[in-house]
Amino acid sequence: MKLSNQAVGALMMALQRSLMEQSDIVPVLQGMDFQVNPEDSSHSELVVTNPPTINFDNVELNEEG
Repeated sequence: MKLSNQAVGALMMALQRSLMEQSDIVPVLQGMDFQVNPEDSSHSELVVTNPPTINFDNVELNEEG
């Protein structure tokens, strides 16, 4: 069993979120729900059904130019 590209992306988003918020990644990982990728006919890939989100409300964009 392997992680799909979507699942790898969800794990990377969880890591990025924990780095940005300087928080523990473990609760986010423990809260992830995995299932077999319905689009994979070999049923050998996992997807995350509730990937983490990142909020950019407090980010200011500096547009130069």
